[in-house]
Amino acid sequence: MNRLELTGLATRPAQVWGGIRLVPLVRERPVEGLRLHEELYADQGYGVVDLGPRAHYASVIPHGFVADWSGGGEQSAAYGTQLGAPGSRPRTARLQRHRHHRMAKRRPGDRLRFLPLHLALEGYLALHFGGPAVAWEEWSRQALRDGLSPRAEDAYLGWSVRGLGDALRVFEIHPGQCGVMVYAADAPAAAFVVPHPDDYRVLHPSLVEDLYGELIHQYVLYGAPVPEFSARIPDGPGLRTLAGLREAARAQERAWAEAHDTLFAGELLDTSYAFDRVYRMGSFTLWRFLPPFRTGGAGQHIGETITDHKGQVAYLKTFRLSEAQIRRGHLLHRLAAADWRLAGAAEALGTTREELVRRIRAAGFESLLRARS
Repeated sequence: MNRLELTGLATRPAQVWGGIRLVPLVRERPVEGLRLHEELYADQGYGVVDLGPRAHYASVIPHGFVADWSGGGEQSAAYGTQLGAPGSRPRTARLQRHRHHRMAKRRPGDRLRFLPLHLALEGYLALHFGGPAVAWEEWSRQALRDGLSPRAEDAYLGWSVRGLGDALRVFEIHPGQCGVMVYAADAPAAAFVVPHPDDYRVLHPSLVEDLYGELIHQYVLYGAPVPEFSARIPDGPGLRTLAGLREAARAQERAWAEAHDTLFAGELLDTSYAFDRVYRMGSFTLWRFLPPFRTGGAGQHIGETITDHKGQVAYLKTFRLSEAQIRRGHLLHRLAAADWRLAGAAEALGTTREELVRRIRAAGFESLLRARS
């Protein structure tokens, strides 16, 4: 498994609001045997996750997802929910303190609580986290003792991405909709997929609580509105009947779906990823994935997914990295491949040792270097 495949999901025509484009994804049949529901947290969403001895992850964590593979059917969708005021977003009954143990933790029965997007972001932050394994003279005592700790990255809550909240509120949810592709100035910002339409209706508003990269925030803030989807059916002999008109309309939908899957979503679906298995849930598996960190190319994404035994995507959530984040990932890969020897890494990168030191400092890793490097 090294690619994302949205088998079983069909694309519907885009919905546009300013610089935001939403592309609904619908299923002909829900994924059987898996349901998702939301678990909200108090204290404005700030949370800390204990990852292990002396390792912690801190971020805004407004909610968690609970995957249920018990086969409870309709009862699963209602598990943990409570009624709210008319028009309010469905919320869960349990509001917990924000000290989490692990990114993914088994719950009683066939249930797993995990922290959406943070599972993927922690995987990116942990990239070669240990730092140099050999005490080469170029690295500081801190690098040898603590590695890349602490390491931080910036992101924006969906509330601050202009137009996203309005788009999610205004546009209809299609029958059978189980996901959405979010574009900012027609750049892929995020993909979100769930196993069942009822799950999507509950979790649809949670997209404004997700994290988005700096580039996405800038694209919407400074970019122009994107063109709306429009279908033009030329007149002809095939349009003399209602059936002919219906077939022409369906042909336009197919043309849009093909254009979306090959052009718009190409950078997400045509990339080869490194998948890391997080938890096996009966016939389902929770993974997180990282891109190849190639510089100078198309945008790259990190994320997490749940697949069934056939590899079909039941759940998906992605985060688009900025160019700076891609460069940091690329640099760490090269350093680790060279056993953290600056001379060897510089040779692999086709540059000089001095230029590599400059790149390390520009990437925010200056504290790893000895003062004289």
